[in-house]
Amino acid sequence: MEKNHSIEKESGEVYHVPVLFEEVIKGLDIKEDGIYVDCTFGGGGHSRGILEKLGKKGRLIAFDQDADAINNLPKDERITFVPENFKYIQRFLRLHKITKVDGVLADLGVSSHQFDEGDRGFSIRFDGPLDMRMDTRQLLTAATLIATYSESELHQLFEKYGEVSNSKTLSKHIVESRKQTQAQTILQFKAMIAPVVKGNPNKYLAQVFQALRIEVNGEMEVLKEMLLQLNETVKPSGRAAIITFHSLEDRLAKQFFKSGGFEEEIDDNPFVQTIKEHKWTLINKKPITATEEERKLNKRSRSAKLRVAVRN
Repeated sequence: MEKNHSIEKESGEVYHVPVLFEEVIKGLDIKEDGIYVDCTFGGGGHSRGILEKLGKKGRLIAFDQDADAINNLPKDERITFVPENFKYIQRFLRLHKITKVDGVLADLGVSSHQFDEGDRGFSIRFDGPLDMRMDTRQLLTAATLIATYSESELHQLFEKYGEVSNSKTLSKHIVESRKQTQAQTILQFKAMIAPVVKGNPNKYLAQVFQALRIEVNGEMEVLKEMLLQLNETVKPSGRAAIITFHSLEDRLAKQFFKSGGFEEEIDDNPFVQTIKEHKWTLINKKPITATEEERKLNKRSRSAKLRVAVRN
């Protein structure tokens, strides 16, 4: 039977349900006196699990650019909260006099509360501003994107980040529609694109919203930046655990753990054999997915994939 690791607000409302909780804690192989990083603190579910395994000398550095996250911090002297994007992991570890850590976790999913509240613009179920910023200090919103991106730019992001089947038609329709009306809210945007919604409306809108969120927050580039810093940040025999929720993220994680980077391998001289250093070893060849029980309890775990690797 799966344990319930959900995090609740004082009102009793569920803030976030950490996915693959047991698998993450096991995968990190936590040392009592180790230093660990939670790149995406959110509701703090995984962080609490890490703290339970740490001894008095252990430390946890928790990153989250979402201003709401600080409200979930446990009263624990061993945790240091950094209210910034995890792409600055190395910079802020140095500020806290840390050069190497024993493990890093990044859960790339959006917190349950962000989907369940309309005021941030992540949810297709509620009205609210067409925003989608994880960090509300940044300028670009989904509304600005819809109003200013060219047809080709919109086509590219819907096709690449959302795998929207009629991304070209959608992009053309948005550019034509915005001449008459502006989409500033979720309902306005849904009404704007309603004539071109294809197939299951909920699935279609989820794909469109995913693409907008990824673009607004620069999620792919941010993930690349963070992963590359792990080469210098994680100790030999230390571990990294990455939870992804769509194929683009998973592909980046897989590629990074395989080669330690993202550049295409090119053999300049076929007669010279170079031995490449393998920086990481994957614990499991295939990504770890949620059990049937967890999928029933938390539908957002259905698309989650966990890759755990050891630093060589």
